[in-house]
Amino acid sequence: MHSKIGIRILAVAAALGMSCLCLAQSGANATPPGPAADGTLPALTAIAGEAMMHSQAGPDLEYLSDYIGARLTGSPQAAEAVKWADSRMQAMGLQNVHAETYPIWRGWKRISASAEIISPVHKKLMVDSMGWVGSTPRGGAEADVVPVNLFQLDDEIKNNSANWAGKILITEAKGPRPRNGGLSMFVKYGEFLEKAYAVHAVAVIGGQGGSSAAGMHLAHTGILGFAKYYDIPVVSMAVEGQDELERLLDQGKTVRLKMDVQNEVTKGPVEAANAVGEIVGTRFPKQVVVVGAHLDAWDLSQGTTDNGFGSVSVLEAARAIMESNYKPLRTIRFVLFTGEEQGLLGSLAYVKQHQADMADHVAMLTVDNGQGPIVNLEMGGHADLIPAVEQFTKSILAFGDLSVNDHAVFDTDTGPFILGGIPGINMGQDSPEYRYTHHSNVDSFDKVKTETLDQDAAVLALTAFWIADRPDRLGTTWPPERTARMLVEQHQDELLKAFGLWPFGNMAEEPNQPNP
Repeated sequence: MHSKIGIRILAVAAALGMSCLCLAQSGANATPPGPAADGTLPALTAIAGEAMMHSQAGPDLEYLSDYIGARLTGSPQAAEAVKWADSRMQAMGLQNVHAETYPIWRGWKRISASAEIISPVHKKLMVDSMGWVGSTPRGGAEADVVPVNLFQLDDEIKNNSANWAGKILITEAKGPRPRNGGLSMFVKYGEFLEKAYAVHAVAVIGGQGGSSAAGMHLAHTGILGFAKYYDIPVVSMAVEGQDELERLLDQGKTVRLKMDVQNEVTKGPVEAANAVGEIVGTRFPKQVVVVGAHLDAWDLSQGTTDNGFGSVSVLEAARAIMESNYKPLRTIRFVLFTGEEQGLLGSLAYVKQHQADMADHVAMLTVDNGQGPIVNLEMGGHADLIPAVEQFTKSILAFGDLSVNDHAVFDTDTGPFILGGIPGINMGQDSPEYRYTHHSNVDSFDKVKTETLDQDAAVLALTAFWIADRPDRLGTTWPPERTARMLVEQHQDELLKAFGLWPFGNMAEEPNQPNP
């Protein structure tokens, strides 16, 4: 194994060296300088060697998965994970290690969920509760099942909701998918849940946005709105059981279930925290590159691929940089957020708490796309930075041919930073199995290849250090008007407005344009 790793390190050094040679031969001023020309090459080579030769990522992820496990925001396990992360940061010698606390609107705890068909057959079904939803009466309730077409929720609410009282509702996807389906269905689904509770429906069978479970004999949990609690119990059902119910309904049968869902919810806010540590910059200490991932995880399993993998990548990136004995020009701040699964709450809190110095934030990087290798860098809408970053990615070809694009990602902690005009860089991964492990009862340590974890942690460390150590700052913080126009061009504005996250008013409109 060590010989293979050594070959890879030599390949990294060779790739970096070839970058230098090519720049020297081409005359150099046509494109931004890469690592071989901007002075970062020796440090990057040392960091790559440390990350690949002496990685601690595998043992860290195994401990986080097996000994802490599920880390639901606001829970004792999440607090334990933050303390563990702080202790790891202190052990590797990071500076200013601390926890930054913030409140979440309500705490929630899963207790139990069960369901069985009473008629026309008798059969137990596999279900798990969605997050931040209510309970059935203790002991459960029996009710007939009524289908609701997910693709026609407006019509269902208007025309059929009078018949939902005392019924268990099951969402089905029939007919043409609505325009902008993912967004519209997620928003409409919340309206549907509120209406179902108002008319006294018993419960709902349907996952995030009403979607059915992926994979065999799996359920998937998750939040159903942005920082939102729904009083009605909602469950995800294994696809085998849900398909059987739909077949029976299609045959015209009256299907009756018994469902028992028990959860606990606090009456008011509870405390959560982000774990923070730094490598302080040697020349521009006030300029900050944030390297982050969300430490919180859903509670059906160990939260390994979502997002223990990313969290440990952040810790390993910090360790590799520290052990390389190279210090960056700018501060690298390592942040493990909580509250991501409930609506980016930890990263939103971070941006709010650091509002006074956000203009000095150079970039934010995150890993949060499962257990696969990093294959692209999504620059949070900052297309102007692509040429410079491409020079960097060309220098680390031993880690794969990484593409660079300007996609703005809002389903992870990059979002709040993008809103602040900062490049929120999502380290996109190729993780085809993530749709099965994601929020499910099989999100466990055995789903990860530690060699992939080591490689991703190395790429994260190299990217963060290069941005923090290059002579020139990587771009500038955008004014709100420019960010707003970019988000409209990328069709992100509807999503942000739907969840109350659009801070720009009419800024996206072109100046001096007459009203129609």
